[in-house]
Parts: sequence; C-alpha cells; structure tokens
Amino acid sequence: MKKHFTENLLKWNSTENDRKLPWKGIKNPYFIWLSEIILQQTRAEQGLPYYLKFIENFPEVADLAAAEEDKVMKLWQGLGYYSRARNLHSAAKCIIDVYEGKFPSKYEDILSLKGVGPYTAAAIASFAFGLPYAVVDGNVYRVLSRYFGIDDPIDSTIGKKKFSTLAQELIDKKRPAQYNQAIMDFGAKLCAPANPACMFCPMSANCVAFQTGQIKNLPVKQKKIKKRERFFYYLILNKKQEILIKKRTEKGIWRNLYDFPLIETEKEVDDAELNELILLNFGIGDSVEKKASKTYIHILTHQKIYVKFIKIDLKKKLKNDEFIGVSSKKLIEYAFPKVIDKFLEENSYYAKK
Repeated sequence: MKKHFTENLLKWNSTENDRKLPWKGIKNPYFIWLSEIILQQTRAEQGLPYYLKFIENFPEVADLAAAEEDKVMKLWQGLGYYSRARNLHSAAKCIIDVYEGKFPSKYEDILSLKGVGPYTAAAIASFAFGLPYAVVDGNVYRVLSRYFGIDDPIDSTIGKKKFSTLAQELIDKKRPAQYNQAIMDFGAKLCAPANPACMFCPMSANCVAFQTGQIKNLPVKQKKIKKRERFFYYLILNKKQEILIKKRTEKGIWRNLYDFPLIETEKEVDDAELNELILLNFGIGDSVEKKASKTYIHILTHQKIYVKFIKIDLKKKLKNDEFIGVSSKKLIEYAFPKVIDKFLEENSYYAKK
C-alpha cells in the first residue's frame, strides 16, 4: 500500500497537475528558504507578492542581513505572524557570521537557523540539496490521515511521531524534492480541507477515508483553541500636523512594529470610562474634542482584538519620550500592524500632504 501510494502520487504530479509558482523547481536555497518562511501560516496566493518584493529588495542573503530592521518589517507589513520576519532577519545575519555567507547544506545546520523547524528544514534540504527528508505540514497530515485511515490526533505527541515516521517511510529517496512537492500539491489541489475533489482523485480506490465515508472526520485534532478577547483604544494624537507614534519593543505579536498611544482594557468601555482612562494615562481632559472611529475586529489564532481609534487634536505638546511625532505624509514609511494600516488607508492618512 505504501509503495503504491508513492508511485501513484509521483505519477499524478508528473502530469498537468504541477502548480506553477516561481519558487518551485529552483535550487537556490536562499530563495527556497524565503518562500518557505513566507508560506508558513500563509496561502501561496497571498504570499506570492511578498516573495517577489523580498527577492527584489534583497536578491542575496547578504542584502537581507545588512538591511535595516524597519525596512524588513515594512516589506512584511500585512502578512501577519511578524516573528517570522524578525527570525528571518536574524537567521540571515547568522548565515553571514557563522557560515561565511554560504547557506548551510546540512539538514542539522539548516534546522539550527532561527525560525526554521523540521518542516522548513526538510523542504530546504530536499529542494535545494536533494536530501531525503520528508516534509510534514497540514497538507501532509491531511493526505496521510485520510489515505491510510489514521485517527491519531495530529496535534498529539503520538500522532506527530506516527505521521513523521510514515512520511519518512513513504518518501522516494532518489527523488525527494519531487515527492515532497507532489504531496504538498496533492493536499492543496485535490485533498483539500473542505470539499476535496474525491471524484477526480486517482488515489480514491485505495483511500481508507473515501472508502469508509470518513473524509469529513479526518484528520483529527484534540485541542480546541479558545480565543482571548482584547479591547484596544488607540489615540491618534495630532499636534501641528504631526501624529504621535511609537515602536513596540515589548514581547508580543507586533514586536518592532509601530503603533499609537494605546489603552487596553479587559472589556469594552463606554465613553465616560474611556475619557477617565485617557485623563489618567495621558493627562488629556474632557475639554479636548475626541472623535471615535468604528470598531475594527482583528482575528488572530489565539486572539480576537476589538480596536477603536480616537482622534484628538492636541493644543499643547504631550511630554513623553516614548513617542515620536511624524507628519501624515510620512506615516506610509513605517511598518504598522495590519489593523492600523487598514484604518490609515480607509481614512486617507497616507494621502494627506
């Protein structure tokens, strides 16, 4: 059954089913690495323009290593999971310092790079260097669990080990790159999470889930993610056509991005409560006019953030070394979280001169 799986998978991939993407079929480990980091938590269609921007701005790993962090974060803006960008930048510097600018060619060395896990290391090792390491990602979990009828939770220790072992047994050691690409494409194109194309699948005759009517039940996850709710009130403090912003240096999802003075609460507050908090935290009283935006909802894996922007025209300068004043026309030069970028775009801040 295992032999037939690998043979049929490679046969399927050798026909017209190969997805055309610019990072496929190349041997450049730096470009492959870029694409794999970008594609973590990101669909190929969404990640493609970011990949093209990065290779245009940083054609060599040395260019990325030498770049200012603000530029790296700005190019990444809107893609989310910003730790990927920070790790990418850090790993590029490591390649320059530790590996003398040459991308490491051993699996263990690739795995040691910041932000690179077993899946990414296997992808780079197989695609760039032809090493027989099997990739295991969401597509692979889904294909293998359905085809072989495996109901071990993919987010359990036992399940992860079982799928990793099986994937390594299935890989064609003479054609590891082709195999890894084939199983990822198969999961993305045919064996999709919802509405898989089982009627057009050349593997369905031997697929346990299809034959037993278990397609919707596999793969199995044991953990249910409970989203934490957070309430953000951003103050757009305007003084003589300058808006106060700051760089987030504390640990968190938006570290090293820019934002505005922030009040965070555990629950939604009314206008009176918000005015008290603004007075308490920033010394801005009721005499100053405040205009609130609509509520923006920003959903992350473990969080649901409700965001409001409060526009305040200051009569006197706010004394706080934490913030810098930036003219409206220069806001576009800074990297903001996606929800702030959306607000600035919708309210024409970037267009102001």
